[in-house]
Amino acid sequence: MPDDIRCAVDGGVATITLNRPEKRNALNSVVLDGLHGSFETLDADPNVRVVVIRSEGRAFCSGMDLNELGRKQKEEADPETGVTRVLQRIERSRHPTIAMVQGAAFAGGCELALHCDLRIASDVARFAMPLAKIGLVVPFALGQKLIEVLGPAFTREILLTGEPVDARRAYEMGMVHRVVPLADLEKATYDLARTIAGHAPLSLAGMKAMIGRAISGRQSLEHADLDVIAANARRSDDAREGVRAMLEKRRPVFRGK
Repeated sequence: MPDDIRCAVDGGVATITLNRPEKRNALNSVVLDGLHGSFETLDADPNVRVVVIRSEGRAFCSGMDLNELGRKQKEEADPETGVTRVLQRIERSRHPTIAMVQGAAFAGGCELALHCDLRIASDVARFAMPLAKIGLVVPFALGQKLIEVLGPAFTREILLTGEPVDARRAYEMGMVHRVVPLADLEKATYDLARTIAGHAPLSLAGMKAMIGRAISGRQSLEHADLDVIAANARRSDDAREGVRAMLEKRRPVFRGK
């Protein structure tokens, strides 16, 4: 297991920790592979009842690693490769999952939290989907998750403005289940995890399967045309300019091409 991802199990509660605090726990290929591998291992472990996803440092997850994203743009590679696959793998876990969000959860970090079953946020946490600020379009499957959790109205707000919302506003939107003081976040999260871990495993798995079946109709929606729009945005000059500007800490100059 790479050190950028840590995984441990204690008393039926598994903890997966993003460990790139110096990079605000940005998602790169190593982290994504580590997340996928962790869930493959934990789903096969009969001693696990619930999984907590957390991170080191002040930020929960800042989204895609922009340095890696920039390199993939230069290579004409698809910079979204792996993200949707890993998040959907987390959603499909047979174990209940809890995101423990202590700080900023932006872009892919916001989606990482949303793909968990439950979200507990500290009162200083912030959530954002600032893709329009760097010239990207949210992949269809991840946009569906936003609409499923937030509804169309709040999805429009968070995608079109790209502005962060604080924890209280996120709670009002239905994005998080509980907001607690930062000092109480770990206790609140693990109290909830231990409560769930004490329940009947077959009941937990059955209810997750039921919920998954109830929302499975979204997978049959045709979205090839939207995938083309998103792919064109990813390959655009604006997207390259947006990433460069973010790394250079300046305002981007978008030209619509």
